[in-house]
Amino acid sequence: MADESVALFNLGLKYGEIADILRQCDVIVSTRTIRRWLNSAGKYRCKHYSEVTDVVKFITDQLNGSGALHGYRWMYYKCLQSGLHIQKEYVRVILTALSGRNACNRSRNLHRREYISRGPNFIWHVDSYDKLRPYGICINGAIDGFSRKMLWLNAYHTSSDPAVVCGYFMETVSALDGCPRIVRADMGTENSRIRDCQRFLRRHGCDEFANEKSFLYGRSTSNQRIESWWAFLRKECVQFWMDTLSLLKESGHFSGYDCDKNLIQFCFMSLIQVRYVCDLYEHRNGRNTNNYN
Repeated sequence: MADESVALFNLGLKYGEIADILRQCDVIVSTRTIRRWLNSAGKYRCKHYSEVTDVVKFITDQLNGSGALHGYRWMYYKCLQSGLHIQKEYVRVILTALSGRNACNRSRNLHRREYISRGPNFIWHVDSYDKLRPYGICINGAIDGFSRKMLWLNAYHTSSDPAVVCGYFMETVSALDGCPRIVRADMGTENSRIRDCQRFLRRHGCDEFANEKSFLYGRSTSNQRIESWWAFLRKECVQFWMDTLSLLKESGHFSGYDCDKNLIQFCFMSLIQVRYVCDLYEHRNGRNTNNYN
């Protein structure tokens, strides 16, 4: 395993990352042992840096070729792959000095998109969150684009059944006594019934978003409002469960079969829904209630 450790080290991986990869190959080894293997092979994390002139020459060649648009992180890993050992900060400084104009051009071309919504209930963003799907727990939610009020947020054993997801939608429409002008979702099959219900409810609309135009398909990465919510959800809730369930898997108590998923659902789904998802739902909505009609 020492040779494999050296190969992984040459890719720029840290000691802990090397240990994780070896663990997936059923090789349980500590980072201290990995460090000893690497030291015996003459590999050190903080010693024997390459000559700066060699790094400058390599980066210059890259800038004159296909690497003209590389950022410093990508250039750093290309240095490692070429056998040049140097700190990432040095690569950033060298790259800035050699291609300051290119760096300015790259930053000048980055434009943050502006999100605009005409008011409450103008557009609802619907999406599913699948970080816990490998363990049998699927989360589906929707958010109002104007007020960022969460309309529903549910953990269940599936988020790919159109009937289940449409049930969330119709329950919310019934509770609010109305539907939005537009529903936006990705092109997953689970949103097909929401699409049909939304278009049916808006079939007699007199505005420009009536009937067929009342439901918009788009890439999940462009669904800004709900994607922003997922980032908050992961930080405040899901990351803990990802770590906890991953520990079960690493310790051999979770195989991924349906039986194990059913046990996870039985033990944790209600807890995740009631103690975490619902609490976050109420916490965030409490700050936005005054902006929502």
